[in-house]
Amino acid sequence: MSRKRLQQLVDSLGRSAKHFNKSEVECLIKLFDTLVAESSSRFAAVGFDRNMFRDALHSAFGMTDDMIMDRVFRTFDRDNDSCISVVEWVEGLSVFLRGTLEERMKYCFEVYDLNGDGYISREEMFQMLKNSLLKQPSEEDPDEGIKDLVDIVLKKMDYDHDGKLSFMDFEKAVRDENLLLEAFGPCLPDIKSSMAFEQKTFRETRKL
Repeated sequence: MSRKRLQQLVDSLGRSAKHFNKSEVECLIKLFDTLVAESSSRFAAVGFDRNMFRDALHSAFGMTDDMIMDRVFRTFDRDNDSCISVVEWVEGLSVFLRGTLEERMKYCFEVYDLNGDGYISREEMFQMLKNSLLKQPSEEDPDEGIKDLVDIVLKKMDYDHDGKLSFMDFEKAVRDENLLLEAFGPCLPDIKSSMAFEQKTFRETRKL
């Protein structure tokens, strides 16, 4: 990438990814280029494909849940071209690492709304909870326990009693109880791994 192109990118991302300053944006672009260069993917010219992104989430933030990582990929991939560009990478990380509560609520809701219809349905909750809970070897049908859990969640979060969660339901529940932000599976980094990622990635800028 030419110096001029890099500068233009840093300037525009400095505005759109508002939680990073320009030197941090530059570090994230360099990291993106490094990861892309190390990859043998046929997408490498344009950006991250799903597997590269999954590897990055796993190595940087210890994420292991395939279903959630796939949803995080789709949420970062704003134009749905199955590839994450440098702009989508920096703007996505802005919310992922430093988003306000409002931004993180929108992000988590989007991750959990599996079919993108603007609601988290009973079926989607069931799928995500089944996916994220440890399978206990027991006599009982584990699905029954998960159905009970879905009922409890709906009782607590479904304010308009329509049997599904709208963003307004989700937002109200999370504002009342912040721990519900990741109710259906871990899709944000924990403090420790996000700090480690930032220190490692932004260390370069402090040396300059």
